[in-house]
Amino acid sequence: MNKRLLHTAEWVIAGVAYAYLAYRLATYEHYGLLAGNLRAMGCRQWLALAACIALMPLNMLVEAWRWKTLVPMPLPEAQRQVYYSKLAGLITPWRLGEYPARALLMQRTPADCRSPLATALSMGAVGSITMTAAIVFAGALALAFTPAVSTVLGGHYGVLLAAMGGVLIPALLFAPRLLRRWAVVSHRTVLKSLVQSLIRELCWCVQLMLALYALKATETSDWYALSAWLNMPVYYLLVTVTPNIPVVEAGVRGAWAIFLFGTPNAALAGVLLWAINTLLPCLAWPCIKDHA
Repeated sequence: MNKRLLHTAEWVIAGVAYAYLAYRLATYEHYGLLAGNLRAMGCRQWLALAACIALMPLNMLVEAWRWKTLVPMPLPEAQRQVYYSKLAGLITPWRLGEYPARALLMQRTPADCRSPLATALSMGAVGSITMTAAIVFAGALALAFTPAVSTVLGGHYGVLLAAMGGVLIPALLFAPRLLRRWAVVSHRTVLKSLVQSLIRELCWCVQLMLALYALKATETSDWYALSAWLNMPVYYLLVTVTPNIPVVEAGVRGAWAIFLFGTPNAALAGVLLWAINTLLPCLAWPCIKDHA
């Protein structure tokens, strides 16, 4: 009976998420602008877009690798849980449903007395903290070398980053002690997850550069400009610390893309990348759920 209820809940979440996706696609107002940009793309731009899309499975693989580090399991099973959690994250505020959704697919072994939900939420907290810490660290470091952006953001932004560091660093240090009742976690696990998070952000940055180039928001010369690459982690920093929910996330990303890269095409690139890394995994889940 429990398995039947879990299976039903799994498909209810999937059904709601797909209904939401259908609604968002049906009510999107800028298909004309998107079509115009696609028609204007040359061969190099199409190759860049194809490369950006091809990096999505790698992005998801790195996230599955992170999840496997936090909760030991076979990598294919970690991938199955990660893809499914995208559906739950899409329809819950601040993606709060991602880790409970992973717990929904977890199986408790007879030797493990811990609840899958408690384990998933505890290690999910570690994963969220390490990912946020990686984004804040890389973004703050890049921001230090982009004084023009720092000036526009103002001094209060530095205070905000310092405050975030004051919360994240103790959280990383004390996570093993605070969570030992619900999960097995060590400082080595936290450090490994932090490194994996930096690798995942690197994948995001390459994807963003490819999306910007595909929509002609950057030039070929920008691939060799340090300033252009420094803007990538700054963009993810700005997106991360801006309060948003999934229903408006694409708009937030587009607004920050215009701020950093200065063209309407950059906004479209931000939205396009969100679609590649969020919507495509949702659509791919039925294909991966039985074969991961």
